[in-house]
Amino acid sequence: MTDKKNVLFIISDAHRADHLSCYGNPTLKTPNLDRLANEGVRFTNYFCTNPICMPNRATLMTGKYPNLHGVRSNGINLDKDIPTVAQTLKKRGWHTAAVGKIHHQYWMAPFKRKYTSAENLISWALDDPGNDPVKEKFPLPYYGYEEVELVVGNGSICSGHYLEWLEEKNPSVAEEVKQRIPNYDNLFSLFCEDIPGEYYSSTFIRERTIAFLERYVNGEYGEKPFYLHCSFPDPHYPVAPPKRFQEMYPPEDIQLPETFNDTERLYSHPFLGPHLEKPPFKKAFLREATEEETRKFIALTYASIAYIDHCIGEILASLEQLGLAENTIAIYTSDHGDLMGDHGLLFKGPCPFNGVLQLPFIWRVPGMTPPGSVSDSLISSVDYAKTILNLLGVKERYHPPDMQGKDFSPLLKNPDAEVRDCCYIENDEEIGTLKSRLRHLITKEYKLTVYQTKPNHGDIYDRINDPLELHNFWYEDSFKEKRFELLNKLLNECLKALGHSPKRIAGT
Repeated sequence: MTDKKNVLFIISDAHRADHLSCYGNPTLKTPNLDRLANEGVRFTNYFCTNPICMPNRATLMTGKYPNLHGVRSNGINLDKDIPTVAQTLKKRGWHTAAVGKIHHQYWMAPFKRKYTSAENLISWALDDPGNDPVKEKFPLPYYGYEEVELVVGNGSICSGHYLEWLEEKNPSVAEEVKQRIPNYDNLFSLFCEDIPGEYYSSTFIRERTIAFLERYVNGEYGEKPFYLHCSFPDPHYPVAPPKRFQEMYPPEDIQLPETFNDTERLYSHPFLGPHLEKPPFKKAFLREATEEETRKFIALTYASIAYIDHCIGEILASLEQLGLAENTIAIYTSDHGDLMGDHGLLFKGPCPFNGVLQLPFIWRVPGMTPPGSVSDSLISSVDYAKTILNLLGVKERYHPPDMQGKDFSPLLKNPDAEVRDCCYIENDEEIGTLKSRLRHLITKEYKLTVYQTKPNHGDIYDRINDPLELHNFWYEDSFKEKRFELLNKLLNECLKALGHSPKRIAGT
């Protein structure tokens, strides 16, 4: 074994911050993540840099804002020439592996056949005449990961290496999954067909993650420390968790959000109103929902999170049983949130509301984090790359160039410290008829949102006194000075986020 620390980085998909019991949810029970929080630090003001899967996942691994790494929205492959955390650690002596969802390349069919993806959902599932590098052609290392056991998709609409595992476990269930994959409407539904728990994607991730830890302890990687990316596709829609977890949360017992009946007000919103009147792209963004489907969706989301928590519990137990816990940094987070009935809406999408922007963030660093600590300090997902590399002792000269985040490792010792006075969020979306560009600024007290297509409109919410986000201060005369102050701050953050690439190569 090595004195260098290992990293177990656990990430889920579309898990908002208040959907954990340790974050105050009164209904959902997550004992294993609660325990992780009780043994480490729980961050209450952690925000994504983009509330969409691919852009924020690329930010986590590059330490760059979406405008700089180029993945502005889903459907844009991360450039393989951009250095990642995994590549850096691989070069510095870590063994790097990924189990589950990665999403650095597109899932759905490209606009032109000349484009390829190693994560094409259909190419993994069916015989495809294209030249996607999937199955035996899968490229390794993949963005710095030397080992990959991939899951592509969500719910029970999944392929990748998971499907090969499923074919070995139960060919008939695998065939049912294959038949559902070509219809993209299934992927953008609220709900999908159930799969028995022993064959579910989260089960695959739990099993293969533990198998990696066992191989590590058996000496298959020599003296190298490991960086293990463990990624669950849940609780992102479509939701279909194992039956016994569904039974824990009956829809009729689910309380609707306090703002559920706020939708009518949004029809007069200059940006949101037109999208509510004409929902974009298969109602997969900013979906207006009924009470019945919202209760069912929240209930199944809770069940999905409960099963993730169960799987994480077994992974953390294995970490301890194998003697790895004392030398392994364990982290839990998600890539973005979901509206979950806030203001009567479901799913994600360009909007000013907190449910899609604020995420869980839990760290346990043996020998460093005071157990049971809570930090209210502002943190952005762009900060992750610099922080983990510094924490692992990787000298700055070996870091990927031009990382834009801040090192928040001081907060792991002193949760009351501060490393930033705001978080800046980019939100571009380009799918179907939905073409949008939003920018958000989060401070301790306020949240500002501006819209490229509505230059005379914005949203300003008081985070302290109006946590439900029901009162927009943008138009109030008494708030003009504060509005100018926030806009000026946002402009400055926009300028800083532009980066300095490409580099100048001559004097003139």
